[in-house]
Amino acid sequence: MKIGSVELKNNVFLAPMAGVTDKVFRVLCKEMGCGLVYSEMVSAKGIMHNNRNTQKLLEIDEAEKPAAVQLFGSDPVIMGKMAEKLDENKDIAILDINMGCPAPKIVKNGEGSALLQNPELIGEIVKAVSQSTSKPVTVKMRKGFEGEESACVKAAVKAAESGAAAVTIHGRTREQYYSGKADWDIIKEVKKNVDIPVIGNGDINSPQSAKAMLEYTGCDAIMIGRAAEGNPWIFKRVISYLQDGIMLDEPTYKERLDMARRHLDMLVDFKGEHIGVCEMRKHLGWYIKGLPHSAEMRVVINTAATCERMHKVIDEIQTKAIGN
Repeated sequence: MKIGSVELKNNVFLAPMAGVTDKVFRVLCKEMGCGLVYSEMVSAKGIMHNNRNTQKLLEIDEAEKPAAVQLFGSDPVIMGKMAEKLDENKDIAILDINMGCPAPKIVKNGEGSALLQNPELIGEIVKAVSQSTSKPVTVKMRKGFEGEESACVKAAVKAAESGAAAVTIHGRTREQYYSGKADWDIIKEVKKNVDIPVIGNGDINSPQSAKAMLEYTGCDAIMIGRAAEGNPWIFKRVISYLQDGIMLDEPTYKERLDMARRHLDMLVDFKGEHIGVCEMRKHLGWYIKGLPHSAEMRVVINTAATCERMHKVIDEIQTKAIGN
């Protein structure tokens, strides 16, 4: 599959998720065969001001290439300037524009999913970004904000007309956040109305649901979000099922805990012990989901303050779950 000039190994992608899809997690998913990974969303204003935390978000590892960086903002001039600045970064393959984030602090600023209320502004932003970079520009949006639930059809058409190389549709409105069922019909509708690749997102949590979305909507690629938390194996399993019809086994308890140990060490190397351990708490909670005694162990996980202590907690979990 290609997005613009970027050649991809397959059409199974990792969704951008704030606080989750940092460099470490992206590398782990790429190792499992993920065709394209996306950064956490990055503030265009943060790039403009050379914010230190923003610069950290822009780091791309050689092992995760090709990778997309997701920008958010609502000012076409600033977005264009930041695209021009990022054009110099050869590690970044694709620039994605966030038009779907439902978080109140983002929406309040007229960014994220709030943009769905203004298709003309969407066109201006996409045009400004695409004319300021040699990289393919993509857009990720939701079904709608509220009221007019098919807003994304107009928005996707406007984005395509303005230079977008692909569009991702999450089949929920802003009002829904992550509740209820994703509407795959709207993804199908967008696919009928644009000539650029359409990426479907929402309720893909297994190889079977991945195949079902591709077949039902006719979309060109799929994007997996929350189902990848604590479960990078989902990419390997989905790709095997789509390409060869082979259903691979779920990872064993031991495989999950071994991956958690590696994830912890990589996070500490990347972010330092204090931040790495604190951020690993949520990841470890996801890795142990469904394991025996996982509920009581979450309390212990959230008190671990050092890398050594977190490793001992993982050892305790393994002893309780599988006895060795």
